[in-house]
This record gives sequence, C-alpha cells and structure tokens, in this order.
Amino acid sequence: MVIKAELKDISTVASLAVQMWEDNTVEDLIQEFTEILSKGNARFFLKYENDIPVGFSQCQLRSDYVEGTETTPVGYLEGIFVREEYRHMGYAKELLAACEAWARDQGCREFASDCELDNTESYHFHMAVGFTEANRIICFTKKILK
Repeated sequence: MVIKAELKDISTVASLAVQMWEDNTVEDLIQEFTEILSKGNARFFLKYENDIPVGFSQCQLRSDYVEGTETTPVGYLEGIFVREEYRHMGYAKELLAACEAWARDQGCREFASDCELDNTESYHFHMAVGFTEANRIICFTKKILK
C-alpha cells in the first residue's frame, strides 16, 4: 500500500531517506522535510509491506527551468528509495505513480527527475519507467578568494 505521508510520518520518511542520502542525519532530514511540507508544493509518499515501511518518494512542483521540459510548473521526482530487500517488486513504480498522479492533479503536464552520472542503478530505473534522457551535464564550483 502507498500512502501520502503526513507530518506525523516525517520521521519514518527520514529514516528511509537517510539510507539513500547517507551524508545526512535523520534529525536533519526531519527538519528539512517538515519545512518542505509546510510550503505546500511538495508531497512525500510511503510504501508499506505488511505494515513495514519499505520505501518512500518525494516530489515537488518546480517553476524554474527544468532541463528538457516545455511547460511550468513541472512535477519533479526529488527522491525515491526502496530498501534493498524489497527491490524489483514494482514498489518504486507504485511510488512514482503516486508522485505523477499528484503532479497531474496540480496541473502539471510534464514530470522530470535527475540522477548522478555514475548512479547507473538510478539511470536504469528511470529508463525502465518511461523517462527519456534530456541531457548530461557536469557541474562546477569554485571558491572565490578575498
């Protein structure tokens, strides 16, 4: 079963998300996700298997330019994760479908996402669920000395 995560579910979402975004803490993600939810332009979904939370997805409306899109706002998959022992069972597709349905209900005609260039597992997931590659980029940063 996939459910829309409410504020009371944010710690569950964060405990799953920290397994994907390992450079964060559960506490930091709880705070960040609470702020995101309060803005009203994002949704989190949880996937349960026998009352066990096994995955989550995060989607948001983006009104800034989204690579490869032509409309605004665009539904955007900010993150999706399924615990390893529950993968290849269609759960990520269910979570994605919930995000797409929410974006459609918000008036979006396009849905987008991204992944790191070296994240081949994420790349293959995106391709398998109907995304098309829009572009590949490498981002740069530089410190400006005083």
